[in-house]
Amino acid sequence: MTAKTLMVLGSMSSAGKSLLVTGLCRLYARRGWGVAPFKAQNMSNNAAVCRGGEIGRAQAVQAYAAGIDPTVDMNPILLKPQADSISQVVLRGQVWDTFSARDYYTRKDLLWQAVTASLDVLKQQYELVIMEGAGSPAELNLQKSDIVNLAAARYAGAPCLLAGDIDRGGIFAQLLGTQSLLEEADRQLIRAFIVNKFRGDPSLFTDGIQILEQRGKVPVLGVVPYLKDHGIAEEDAATLGENQSHKPGARDFVVIHLPHISNFDDFDALRVEPGINLRFVRRLDQLGRPDAVLLPGTKNTLADLQWLYSSGLAQAVSALSRKGLPVVGLCGGYQMLGREILDDEGIESGLRSLPGLGLLPVQTRFGLQKMVTHSQAHIHGGYGFFKGIQGQTLTGYEIHMGQTVGSRPLFEITARDGLPIQAQDGSCSLDGKVWGSYLHGVLDNDNLRRAWLKSMDIEPAPAPFSQVRSKAYDNLADALEACLDIARLDSIIKAGL
Repeated sequence: MTAKTLMVLGSMSSAGKSLLVTGLCRLYARRGWGVAPFKAQNMSNNAAVCRGGEIGRAQAVQAYAAGIDPTVDMNPILLKPQADSISQVVLRGQVWDTFSARDYYTRKDLLWQAVTASLDVLKQQYELVIMEGAGSPAELNLQKSDIVNLAAARYAGAPCLLAGDIDRGGIFAQLLGTQSLLEEADRQLIRAFIVNKFRGDPSLFTDGIQILEQRGKVPVLGVVPYLKDHGIAEEDAATLGENQSHKPGARDFVVIHLPHISNFDDFDALRVEPGINLRFVRRLDQLGRPDAVLLPGTKNTLADLQWLYSSGLAQAVSALSRKGLPVVGLCGGYQMLGREILDDEGIESGLRSLPGLGLLPVQTRFGLQKMVTHSQAHIHGGYGFFKGIQGQTLTGYEIHMGQTVGSRPLFEITARDGLPIQAQDGSCSLDGKVWGSYLHGVLDNDNLRRAWLKSMDIEPAPAPFSQVRSKAYDNLADALEACLDIARLDSIIKAGL
């Protein structure tokens, strides 16, 4: 089998490429195609664990939308920023090294081999591979080192759709400008435009479509509405403030938007709860008087903990906790809730140690070994609301380098990647109001999330979160089916290059 291919490019970062690919994966999977997503190189701290290691969360989400399990071939290169111009490089699921941008680009040939090898695997396994570009294909200074946009499209024989974000303004400059900056041979790869994130009545943009088609000499495949509260995990932390909910009478839950925030979709199950408004805050003056505070994961725990203190948020969160406010930390956020974090080897940064918030009786020490697993656990601790669900099972995944030890363990890990194991995880306060864990996705577990919300007199949603997420994929596919010319898209895919 040699798959047909399609690439979705964007006029800029956050133009909506990931969401479009997710919807198209669901749409074509529902029509009986064997579909897989692909992004040669992703830059994101929002990672997912899959068979073979870790990949960008967006590609995992796209695979789930297509009804398949994600693999490392769907995102062979993942860059995880941990400081200015410095990123950890994950190559085909495994940590390879840490590079500056300058050093990274000198390794193009080796990286390109990984890209093409993964593409070849997917093209043999599926009927359709829907590829996602990165940033803009018209970054003229980066075109010689391109391994993710048009170079990948040419290798795969993928016709391209170019999407622009009309919500940001300048849609004509975005689409026509991007097209005009490409060399003639590359312009021929662009087979259609998509106008994305349109607010209001799309019939008011009829003349805009005509202008784009006349000047661009390619069809406009459709005008996609701005999809608020779509329920799909976000890839980019830059968009976190765009879909904050405003449900009348709902309780106010705050996530601290750390500078190197990662795996922020850990809180998506709370976002869709009818009794919760979820906010991401960056400054002390945004904190207000929330009903719960959540500390997310981070790619640079010590640097972000230092920022938490300098911003005044650490002191404010500690004060709220002393007043009985629920505080939860996951992964790096869990480490911050402890008494101290030690980095003797300087693995994360130049900082060697910092005191934590002291809300949990644990201490963390960083080591070179990285834990990347799917994990199963049962609830071991019996404090606060956990008493009512003690012994129940949980699932999640772990991505961390620190080892945390202390008292009042919360969970017992019973399996990692399907292999039996006995290990302790997490900790909580004696009243159960402050707790933390390395288990990403722990709030996706309906039993734990519902018990926690009920302890705060919040009535949880009756539907399982997995059902809500599946419905979100269908809603997204329905929206694209309604606004895109699918017959024309079929023709573009079948014609190829």
